[in-house]
Amino acid sequence: MYDARFDKMAQVIVNYSIEVKPGQTVYVWSTGFAAQPLLLSLYKEILKAGGNAYLRADVPGASEVFYQHAQGDQLDFVSPVDRISVEQFDAYIRIGADTNTRRLSNADPEKITRQQSAMRPVLNRRMELSAQGKYNWCVTQFPTEAYAMDAEMSRAEYSEFVFSACLVNDPDPVASWRTLGKTQQRYVDFLKGKRELKVQGPNADLTLGIDGRVFLNSEGRRNFPDGEIFTGPVEDSVNGWIRYSYPAIYNGREVSGVQLWFERGRVVKATADKNEAFLNKVLDTDEGARTLGEFAIGTNYGITRFSRNILFDEKIGGTIHLAVGSGYPDTGAKNKSAVHWDMIAGMQQGTISADDVVFFKDGQFLI
Repeated sequence: MYDARFDKMAQVIVNYSIEVKPGQTVYVWSTGFAAQPLLLSLYKEILKAGGNAYLRADVPGASEVFYQHAQGDQLDFVSPVDRISVEQFDAYIRIGADTNTRRLSNADPEKITRQQSAMRPVLNRRMELSAQGKYNWCVTQFPTEAYAMDAEMSRAEYSEFVFSACLVNDPDPVASWRTLGKTQQRYVDFLKGKRELKVQGPNADLTLGIDGRVFLNSEGRRNFPDGEIFTGPVEDSVNGWIRYSYPAIYNGREVSGVQLWFERGRVVKATADKNEAFLNKVLDTDEGARTLGEFAIGTNYGITRFSRNILFDEKIGGTIHLAVGSGYPDTGAKNKSAVHWDMIAGMQQGTISADDVVFFKDGQFLI
């Protein structure tokens, strides 16, 4: 499936999101062959920018074969290529292009957990280098039939949904992302130096410490599409309860009706209406999996519907998302884990306050 707007996506990602410079190396990874049009567009733009690219596309069915047959030390294997992608490249672009989003639904969760734990040093190293300004990365998506089915749309409708969310229908997408970035910067500036957040409403009664932490302005650089501000709460500061109003999806498994209770930063109780055992299995992946690594507010009011894809859904304007597991070091977060699981709650009713000043009410910023 070719559309000229893939060229536009590639131009924005290469020249704005990761700002490829002459001589830089970029690792471009697609989770399937379906993304060939976008892969080739990215390759072209990287070359035009003077960079060098390595293209990788996963073979459909390979992960299913791995989790069916891998045993013992094979589950701990980390490809040297994955290590090289962090240590010897300047930037990384990942394209979601799954043709079967449920492919791991019946895989052994213990095997998945073990393999993710083995990959944890690579993930942590990528975050550390990014926080130091030495490594740029961006995650995007190609509109496949599988994603369209998950979102309950036709392929054509879903493609338009993706292009619209990425702002590539705008005459100048980069200008549009910069405008959003300026708006979000007002929120970030307001939160600078604040010590505590309170989230209250039908879906939450939480307090989170943010003293010494930094809110980041997510303006189309690391995620494409984008639209959020986020931080890493003080690890032992989170107390209270939250109910996630949207299904939480992890490794192709949908967990709905999730409720979490926090005490001194740890999830002490976790329930779900569907797949509760899987939820708790993931939370027991490692020591850091029950600690909150991220708190964020979605600001993209152009994304108006739930699509069962976290790249889009966590950006929905008027929502918050909290990720258990690894945090981003550039926010000041110290928690490390093989897990980073974003879960979304609607805040169309309720408030968020900073040091007892309400700045977000019923889905809208008051700043």
